[in-house]
Amino acid sequence: MEHRAVAIIPSSNLDASEAFYRRLKFTVVSDYGHYRILEDGRGSHLHLTYAAGWPKNIEDNPFGLYLYVEDVDAMADAVREHIIEEGAPHPKPWGTYEFAVSDPSGLLVRIGRVLG
Repeated sequence: MEHRAVAIIPSSNLDASEAFYRRLKFTVVSDYGHYRILEDGRGSHLHLTYAAGWPKNIEDNPFGLYLYVEDVDAMADAVREHIIEEGAPHPKPWGTYEFAVSDPSGLLVRIGRVLG
């Protein structure tokens, strides 16, 4: 059996969250109304769960998600207007080439690949 971890992401607006993750190449494979399962076709899955009023203040969302992808630049082009750090993507001191965006609920999403 394969081992993997899957993020369960709370959202007060599942349609907005789904649209955001579609731009990151995820598609809905199961929709249970207040719970949606997305995958990218390469083994990554995300679960969106409805959470009314989450977060109370968008800047207070303490959670983060890291998506490892091969073509970081193509992914950056898909969400360029949401990139947080000017000039990104670029190499980081910890050995990745990455950029960061916020999803509609303020979740920090870093997208990158390991250099080398």
